[in-house]
Amino acid sequence: MGDLLSHPGNRRARLRELLGSGRPVLAPGAFDAHSARLVEQAGFDVVYMTGFGTTASLLGRPDVGLLGQAEMVDNARRLAGAVDVPLVADADTGYGNPINVVRTVREYEQAGVAGLHLEDQVMPKRCGHLAGKVVVPSEDMEAKIRAAVEARTDPDLVIIARTDVAAVEGLDAAIDRARRFADAGADVLFVEAPTSEQDIEKVATALAGHQLVFNWAEGGRTPPLSLERLTEMGFALVLFPVSTLLAADTAMRSVLARLRADGTPAGVLDEIGGLDGFADREGLAEIREMETRFSS
Repeated sequence: MGDLLSHPGNRRARLRELLGSGRPVLAPGAFDAHSARLVEQAGFDVVYMTGFGTTASLLGRPDVGLLGQAEMVDNARRLAGAVDVPLVADADTGYGNPINVVRTVREYEQAGVAGLHLEDQVMPKRCGHLAGKVVVPSEDMEAKIRAAVEARTDPDLVIIARTDVAAVEGLDAAIDRARRFADAGADVLFVEAPTSEQDIEKVATALAGHQLVFNWAEGGRTPPLSLERLTEMGFALVLFPVSTLLAADTAMRSVLARLRADGTPAGVLDEIGGLDGFADREGLAEIREMETRFSS
């Protein structure tokens, strides 16, 4: 569990400090409290709550807008409670009009997130790297961003504005929307799914002076760039949304195939380890220390 003294406000200030450091902040995706703990234990400064992974873990379905606000907030609360580092969370479209966005921001803030991103798709939305996206008029999204900025009670809560319009109307439209979203008050800009290194560089150049997100979507439509290249381009936040999800899926399918073939997991115990090590990673020592401290 997260440090009882680690206040969400401190994490938000820390996120802003990291984003302003001049180097990309790396944020691997987590889909549950356990994967969030592993991201933190690996030494990363920020955890990202992936909508794709949240949908997969809760429903066993792809990210096509099947989850609602309450389900996403509930998962964010569990992740934020499991770690001491800042959590950036997917908040989809804000789940409605600007009035819905006000509630969404307040619920996410109360859940303990340090930052959240809102996107300009029509609900039900789709993963940014799936085909078939439809976007709302820019004016509608600008109103949502203004509502989000006004709704936060902690001015350090980071509002990230994402546009998916590049796949619908082209990159110039996406850059224009990003500028308008900044004017509406967004702290960080997120142009989703550019499809070439040239397009990525165009985004970075056109939006220089703003803090930018790069979505390193594993196997997605955006080409994989090196950290050195992303640093040169000036990206502030780099998301790796589904590395942990895909790794878990691969490992589980492998173990299940061995179990089905052998009849027991005896042949894979050396690979998967035992309960003691797992319990240690889940914070058993911390629990035992609290048991001793609060024992009568």
